[in-house]
Amino acid sequence: MYSSGNLFVITAPSGAGKSSLVKALMAADLSLELSVSHTTRAPRGQEVSGREYYFVSPEAFEAMVQADAFVEWANVHSHRYGTSRQAIEDKMAQGADIILEIDFQGALQIKKRFAQAVAIFILPPSWEALRERLIKRGEDSSEVIELRLKNAATEMAQVERFDYVIINDEFERALTDLQTLVKAQRLKLSSQRRQRPQTFKALNIT
Repeated sequence: MYSSGNLFVITAPSGAGKSSLVKALMAADLSLELSVSHTTRAPRGQEVSGREYYFVSPEAFEAMVQADAFVEWANVHSHRYGTSRQAIEDKMAQGADIILEIDFQGALQIKKRFAQAVAIFILPPSWEALRERLIKRGEDSSEVIELRLKNAATEMAQVERFDYVIINDEFERALTDLQTLVKAQRLKLSSQRRQRPQTFKALNIT
């Protein structure tokens, strides 16, 4: 699909700090838009449907799958997650820079569909740090934490299939790294051609 906007796909194992980094990135860069995914899991803490996710029933999610309403979807931690095809295509056609905060399965699906997608993987500094963050979050039982750690090994094994890696050992530094990647992508020749075709035309650059 052709689009004048950029697409940033951000992936990380649970507890690596992905959501906090994306939230801080968007607060600092108001031109970015977050694509809100659908999920069958229940809301956590202060999450609100339509802000963090669209929380739907398994039956509603399956109906969307059958209607080919998702550009990608996957099973993650015993729940289903998906990205609305219409929402992302409409925003990108309007030239918006989109952030997708999804699991590695969805990220790799997106990479196949959108040639200009920038895939970024957020890593924790160590297994000990990842476990500590999951415990401090206080949202999961010990059994669920162990499942998340087990799944993290599978997820992080996919890191070589991504374009960029940020190690979140110090939050502000990781945020700066993420902001740098966004700015660099906007300055790539392909992005500049999409965003400012009139300038290239005026300079007789074809």
